[in-house]
Amino acid sequence: MANEENEFDEYTAALAAELDKIQSGRVYMVIDNVTKDRTLEMARALSARDDRFVTIWAPENRNIVHAYLRGYREALANGHDIIIEMDAGLSHDPRAIPMFLRVLNEGNECAFGSRFINGGSIYKSNFKRTFLSKIGTYLSNILLGSTMQDMTSGYQGFHANVVAEFMAYPLKSTAHFYQTELRYLLRKKRFAEIPIHYRAPSPSVSENAIKNSLSTLWHYFKLRLAGKAALIE
Repeated sequence: MANEENEFDEYTAALAAELDKIQSGRVYMVIDNVTKDRTLEMARALSARDDRFVTIWAPENRNIVHAYLRGYREALANGHDIIIEMDAGLSHDPRAIPMFLRVLNEGNECAFGSRFINGGSIYKSNFKRTFLSKIGTYLSNILLGSTMQDMTSGYQGFHANVVAEFMAYPLKSTAHFYQTELRYLLRKKRFAEIPIHYRAPSPSVSENAIKNSLSTLWHYFKLRLAGKAALIE
């Protein structure tokens, strides 16, 4: 979570509704120094009245990947069998959670949200964000040999053993390419892509994030050319 004050109540209410339906689950809200509004205060207040919502204050985070990994560490430490990663602020719709659970309980090790398969969509997004998402998927599939319809979405779920495996892997991404890096490394796992509706919360991607994406893509492409394609089996 980062600067989610305006959408906080609507988003957490939607999450609570899904937890009520499945009668299970816990939400780890990872917040760090990127947040400048009342998100941390609101999260702590929610945790105090509903113990299904756990506030994780992580000022040590240095980038968005640290935030994702901190959430995974908390979920692993608390013994969850299935772990779902999603962004806050209603960019990812909590109503898709039951579909992720169904796919992961049907023999798949990974469930990847996809905006580019039948039933998926991007809305309230500008051309640049949509273009970067599509070109990222295209380049990844061409250069890395992956086959997913969406290589850049951040809505995804895994069994705990898969999370433990990639947590032990030296990931190179520090920004948005982390999602692509994970999907590439896990491409040989049993997976399914799930249609999701994505609302882009920001009209831009930073120059540093784009540079990190390109350098990480080049790293794995060189390994592939050398016959040393990276893989988490």
